[in-house]
Amino acid sequence: MDKDPRVEETVDLRTKVELVRSVSDKHHDLLRPSARNYSRGQAMDATGHGKGKYALIRDPEGFQTGVYDKPLPFYGCGIGWFSFLFGFLCPPMWFYATFLYFGNHYRKDPRERAGLGASAIAALLCSVVLLIVAVIFLLKLRSL
Repeated sequence: MDKDPRVEETVDLRTKVELVRSVSDKHHDLLRPSARNYSRGQAMDATGHGKGKYALIRDPEGFQTGVYDKPLPFYGCGIGWFSFLFGFLCPPMWFYATFLYFGNHYRKDPRERAGLGASAIAALLCSVVLLIVAVIFLLKLRSL
């Protein structure tokens, strides 16, 4: 295994512990000013004084809600799964969800994609069953 040229390894003889030192620690003056504050694990505030070993990046109390943190419509199951389930009572809902699926409605919220895809498959199966029933019905009418 090749050694990384950016890392220097040394062994402390007293504790027999292998220490690793980055090149950025040795050549601190070569770093950009913004990178100097974080290269040694020390965060610097605006006045240039070290605040401690770690810097707080984000306040846990000031949590912002993400795009997908809001619940899906129709009691949290989304329009796709709602259309799939309601389609057993009213099959045109499957076709409505199929139009949404092929219209890329799931780009607004990718969580909708699975339900809309299931509704599209259900609409396809429903269409095949209706086509078979219509062919059988037409064949029986002609035989009479």
